[in-house]
Amino acid sequence: MDRPTFRREFLHPRHWPLWLGLGVLWLVVQLPYPTLLGLGRALGAVMYRVVGSRRAIAARNLELCFPALSAAERKRLLKENFASTGIAFFEMAMSWWWPKARLARLAHIEGIEHLKKAEAEGKGVILMAMHFTTLEIGAALLGQVQTIDGMYREHDNPVFDFVQRTGRERHNADATAIEREDVRAMLKVLRAGRAIWYAPDQDYGIKQSLFVPLFGIQAATVTATTKFARLGRALVLPFTQSRLADGSGYRLTIHPPLEDFPGESEEADCLRINQWVESEIRRQPEQYLWAHRRFKSRPEGEPKLYDKKK
Repeated sequence: MDRPTFRREFLHPRHWPLWLGLGVLWLVVQLPYPTLLGLGRALGAVMYRVVGSRRAIAARNLELCFPALSAAERKRLLKENFASTGIAFFEMAMSWWWPKARLARLAHIEGIEHLKKAEAEGKGVILMAMHFTTLEIGAALLGQVQTIDGMYREHDNPVFDFVQRTGRERHNADATAIEREDVRAMLKVLRAGRAIWYAPDQDYGIKQSLFVPLFGIQAATVTATTKFARLGRALVLPFTQSRLADGSGYRLTIHPPLEDFPGESEEADCLRINQWVESEIRRQPEQYLWAHRRFKSRPEGEPKLYDKKK
């Protein structure tokens, strides 16, 4: 995709409320990092009370995935998850607007040698990530030290789309944004020996998915990771990030390439991916994006697991 450019139509009065909101957010994120963490937790508490539909989805996911926890334990985890989501709002703005040097002080990166080795050997890399609430800032911090292309879905609002893409792409002048449905472009990037961020942990429907267990529940899991690795002749490097409890920043971990991947079947690969996803979520469940209806698609004959949308 071409780089985002400012257009005169962005100044139309209908966009003024958004510009005002973005301006206020820019001012707020100039505050010290510990203050932003506190504001994020407060925002999360408000969201917990106001956003009832998403709270219900997250609560249902925790009930399905952690049945051994008591109702009180799941409620505490749910509140922590909303606190993490509130913090993510300010992390998004930090990644877009903080000076690069200020942002870089929060990064604790492990395993960058695996990316460097693949780059030196001219091998494409699928940086297999997950939808943690630290997704935005994690990608920004990694993008400061390594060229990473990303999958992208255009936002409906053109002003927000411009601000978002500009903020994301400023960390690496060589990075490209690839439309999520543009398979040909993704394969071209991988065959050129580049690295691309990709997260296979959401429910994208049954058309391109197989049902394999996740937390003991049959979950529609995309087979695209296998296809991209095979057709793009690429390595798959798991990538995780976490917000550190001591307030010192973020740990980004690039794990070694998956061995013998693709494997004997797409089903075996999907199962292997879900087992990895589950193990990483269990390490920090409060930081995962539980508000997504991960088990929305069901095998034929199985009942729906979520209440109907109101």
